[in-house]
Parts: sequence; structure tokens; C-alpha cells
Amino acid sequence: MQPIKDAAATFLSHHRVAVTGVSREAGTHGSNAVYRRLRERGYEVFAVNPNTAQVEGDPAYPDLAAIPGGVEAVVIGTRPERAQATLEECADLGITQVWMHRGPGGGSVSTEAAEWGRAHGITVIAGGCPLMFKPTSDAGHTMMRWMFSLSGNVPRST
Repeated sequence: MQPIKDAAATFLSHHRVAVTGVSREAGTHGSNAVYRRLRERGYEVFAVNPNTAQVEGDPAYPDLAAIPGGVEAVVIGTRPERAQATLEECADLGITQVWMHRGPGGGSVSTEAAEWGRAHGITVIAGGCPLMFKPTSDAGHTMMRWMFSLSGNVPRST
């Protein structure tokens, strides 16, 4: 097991990142917020949504395999019941860094899928948000990290 701070630093050291569950209707959708912030901070970020070809003016991809040149890390921002299929695709593609997004609610965390991923050599952060850690954090997300650590929505380790 790895402390969350170290796991987050390793995850965020990768600059080709896919975000699943990015919506056509951006609004305040969590995946879209992660997608935008990573893009703003200089990451090469790819939206994954099988129901559209474009998200926020950028190309969207139906799955991870369709991303030209592949990615190094994946943020899962879909319903938890879809996490297993995403982790299986990551294993098939050799992607070893996965973050299951979770804010105040249940988020995208599937305990079973996280265990499966770990058993298959994938580092899985099951909770919290990449925006809660440097270099992508802001004051609001830093405060949320502290609050959600108390509730267990941000894990203490992977």
C-alpha cells in the first residue's frame, strides 16, 4: 500500500491522461471539471465518451483504445458499475495508473473493480479527486481534500 499523497504525485507525474465520463453538457459535472483543469495545467488530456465525437470543443473518444498514441493514466468519472470494464481495458492496454473520482457522494468508486485492478498490477486510487493534489489543486479542492479525508471519501492509501 502506498500513502495517498505519494500515489497522487505518481499519478499526476504522467502527462497523457484520459478522463472517462466527460459529458457533452459540461455544467458542473465532475469529469468535465477534472478534464478542464488538467488541460489548463498543461496535461495532454483526452475525453472518453462513447456517445459523442466532441466534448468542450475537443475530440472525444469512444474508449481508451481509440486514443491515438495511448495514455499513461486514466481518471474514471463514470458510474461505479462501469469501472470494472474500464479497468479491464486498462489492463489490456498496459495502463497502470487509475484514479476513481469521488467527491461528496459515492462517485465512481467500485471496491470490487479497485481490488481487481490491484490484483492485475494497476495502481488504483479509489476516491478523492486529482484536483485535490498539487500541481492541479486550488484552495477549494485543498479544503475539500481535508474534509473528505475525514469522511473517508479520500483514501489514506491505495
